[in-house]
Amino acid sequence: MPFALLASTFATVFLAELGDKTQLAIVSISGTSNRPGAVFAGSAFALVLASLVGAAAGGSLSSVIPTDGLQLAASAGFLIIGTRLILRSGAEDGEAPAAPAEALGQDTETPAP
Repeated sequence: MPFALLASTFATVFLAELGDKTQLAIVSISGTSNRPGAVFAGSAFALVLASLVGAAAGGSLSSVIPTDGLQLAASAGFLIIGTRLILRSGAEDGEAPAAPAEALGQDTETPAP
């Protein structure tokens, strides 16, 4: 087993999960229970199963779809999700979401006749 791949995968997933909704849910469940070992076992099994599904899906998709296409699709998906979250956060603060021209910093006012 290539140690570099194992280490980089561990570091990436570990850092991505810090402060994630999953971790907050585990803290919440553990706080309402007096059995932290059971909470750990249940959450560890769930994360292992989710990772297994992801690894299996990634392996089978890469044999059908080129890796560059998968990376492009994942990047576009994250970009779309991030943009929607930013626009929604502005709307929740009482501001109207920016129009596409305003978001790009373009002047949207029309000159007076």
